[in-house]
Amino acid sequence: MSRWRTSTRTNTAARVITGIGALFAFIEVLYLVMLLAGANAANGFFIFIRSLADPLALFFPGLFPVSNPDLAVILNYGLAAVFWLVVSGIIARLVPR
Repeated sequence: MSRWRTSTRTNTAARVITGIGALFAFIEVLYLVMLLAGANAANGFFIFIRSLADPLALFFPGLFPVSNPDLAVILNYGLAAVFWLVVSGIIARLVPR
């Protein structure tokens, strides 16, 4: 019986880690879509999402110098979203071991 409980707890921890990574990626993608759609930069929701997305983007903004601003936004925040999904997936796989 204890073996079943241990596997359930580690699965729960892996799910939580994956969920946090997915939340971070969602924030990045939401900000990316808002920028590409031309959202009002003075809106409170936009300011809130920007305040979350900028620190989560880590080192990706400015990593690739691109002259097209839309492509720059996609690279900066899209790569950050993929990064969070990959890193959380790797960490979630390491938890049960």
